[in-house]
Amino acid sequence: MKIFFVFLFGCFSALAQNGIVNTDSYKLFSSNGIEVKSYDFKSFEKYLNRYDEKTYVINFWATWCLPCVKELPYFESLNNNFKDKNVEVILVSLDMPQKIGTGLLPFIEKKKLKSVVVHLNDPDANAWIEKVDKNWSGAIPATVIYNAKNRKFYEQSFTYEELEKEVQSFIQ
Repeated sequence: MKIFFVFLFGCFSALAQNGIVNTDSYKLFSSNGIEVKSYDFKSFEKYLNRYDEKTYVINFWATWCLPCVKELPYFESLNNNFKDKNVEVILVSLDMPQKIGTGLLPFIEKKKLKSVVVHLNDPDANAWIEKVDKNWSGAIPATVIYNAKNRKFYEQSFTYEELEKEVQSFIQ
């Protein structure tokens, strides 16, 4: 029995050293101290349904989407400026799974992103897009802002001023 656990630990350690760790609900990718959890939609859905004291700003984006990349600094500023006001920004990457190590992780490092970044890896977008919002066409960037009292979906790009105004309406 002891040999089995040593073997199991060795396998887990080998995966962890290569930057990939599997759990029941996500895969963890890491490089240079940056970690990204990759979820299927069922496991990711918890991020869309937290009804506590916080206001959540969930932005769907990808590194290949120019309007998404253009607005990322606004979400980063929002995360920094509103962290003491019980606002949490979560950046949901829709990048291809095979590009996490070579594209997403280096992008996060280069842009010095401090917001929570997760990866959504569920190829059946037709099954989950309407669960995010029934009116979502699937185009990105897209954002959900919600708290226990209110929820709004935006299929658009934001300026910082527009984003701040929307979040202010949730926390007043």
